[in-house]
Amino acid sequence: MYYRRKILLALLQQFDGDILQNELQLLLFLFSQNQVEPAFHFIPFKNGPLSFQANQDLSTLEKNGTVAKQGDKYEIIDKTEYLNQLSDEDKAHLLQFHNEFKNKKTSEIERHIYIKYPYYALNSENLESILSKDEIESIFRHQPKKYDLTLFTIAYENKSIEEYLNQLIVENVKTVVDVRNNPYSRKFGFSKNQLKAFVEAIGIKYWHRPELGIDTKQRHNLKTKEERQALFSDYEKNILSHRTEQINQLSSEFLQSRRIALSCFEADYEDCHRSKLAKYLIRLLDNKYPIEHI
Repeated sequence: MYYRRKILLALLQQFDGDILQNELQLLLFLFSQNQVEPAFHFIPFKNGPLSFQANQDLSTLEKNGTVAKQGDKYEIIDKTEYLNQLSDEDKAHLLQFHNEFKNKKTSEIERHIYIKYPYYALNSENLESILSKDEIESIFRHQPKKYDLTLFTIAYENKSIEEYLNQLIVENVKTVVDVRNNPYSRKFGFSKNQLKAFVEAIGIKYWHRPELGIDTKQRHNLKTKEERQALFSDYEKNILSHRTEQINQLSSEFLQSRRIALSCFEADYEDCHRSKLAKYLIRLLDNKYPIEHI
């Protein structure tokens, strides 16, 4: 079993074995903030911090009979003592955490999060019932205020779906342009349908442009940087030069949305065709606008 799922189950057990789904997300968020390497990452959502990965794990645990869901509440079925399967550091932290929050109401936990971690209150739909007017105004000082025309490129290698989405939120990206020729990924959250759903859930447009990608077969057996750069040179000369209609559509989307991100896999943008596509597009726009790799 993944270690992060043991944390999820141990937390559920400590809080009496059953808990509302939203409250579980809130508690898991607070617990994760004090881990050196958080087991889960979160985005600001309608009810505060949300982890898509945690929801996916709960769904898996429900399917295999480890937990049961009754309405909006999760109940642990498995009698294994998951607390004893945590590291000494996480075990001690969870016991202390339980003592601090065991008698807190959901609204009190939300308030604590919104005051201490205001970024995660940005998309909340219940601020007015929890915070004062002055506190709400303070929250929205943390809202991204970036509007300049900027072309971004973004990778998902070594990132969770939540880390990826947070980068888009912070940079106020309006459109994600998926430039993978094959939009399938074994990594949770990054196959086309999942990525589209998660991106659109935070109010960002998703647009898949496979014709601007490189056929996966062409990347097979490329072992050196020189071989990859030769492929990218061929991509620019023989693919992009024949994609006039698609490039014009991309240019229009950029000028209209103002902040778009070309999305692919590789963490090193120089080792990915998205950097070549970005430079190609900006050159066509007379190099008037910056490129940022995130």
